[in-house]
Amino acid sequence: MQQKEMEQKAPKRKNLVILIHGLHQTTWMMRPLAKRLQAQGFATHQYSYRSMRDSIKTNSLRLHEWLSANHNPDHPIDLVGHSLGGLIIRDFVAQYPKWQIGRCVTLGTPHIGSVCADYIWRLTPAVVGRSYVDALDGTVAPLPKHVTLGVIAGNRPYGLGQLFLQYHNRKLRKSDKPPLNEQLAHDGTVYIEETKIESAADHIIMPVSHTGMLVNPEVAEQTRYFLEHGRFKR
Repeated sequence: MQQKEMEQKAPKRKNLVILIHGLHQTTWMMRPLAKRLQAQGFATHQYSYRSMRDSIKTNSLRLHEWLSANHNPDHPIDLVGHSLGGLIIRDFVAQYPKWQIGRCVTLGTPHIGSVCADYIWRLTPAVVGRSYVDALDGTVAPLPKHVTLGVIAGNRPYGLGQLFLQYHNRKLRKSDKPPLNEQLAHDGTVYIEETKIESAADHIIMPVSHTGMLVNPEVAEQTRYFLEHGRFKR
């Protein structure tokens, strides 16, 4: 009886959290979020990849190879990705079902493709490199049904991408069927509408910009809460 009570009181083992940065970023961008998750008892790994030089397929393959060399497949993992990093998560979980996936959170990820990336691809494709095809163009692999995904979007329009989005919004407002104002909201790089994916378990909008969400303590808390509960805190 005493042993059973001790087992019930023992803290539940937390999954290793893989943090994946976005386009034009490095692992240090995920460090503030990693530190906050570590303070809550999570072990983390900041996955490094070449966002412009390599394709999404190559980068998800290299994540698989890193895990094969460093992680026991009997232990589930959680995945957190910012922007393009969230699309790598989707490709990875679809391509490598060997791994047990606990829960996933994406931050400012354009799940249905990126209008901003479309403009850049047409003007100067080298700026988005190989991350456009099969990823930012909206053709990434569908999310497997067994994966529990939480989506965080921002509505503070700060960042270089807002120049393209402001231009795009003006075009939309002049169209025959102008969209609602909420459909034009964005985080400075990604529209809120672009972050939505039907198979997500939960979706939340926070007052942060595309890059600012990485250092925001409330975003970190919502990420932590979803990884533990499978829903956001409201």
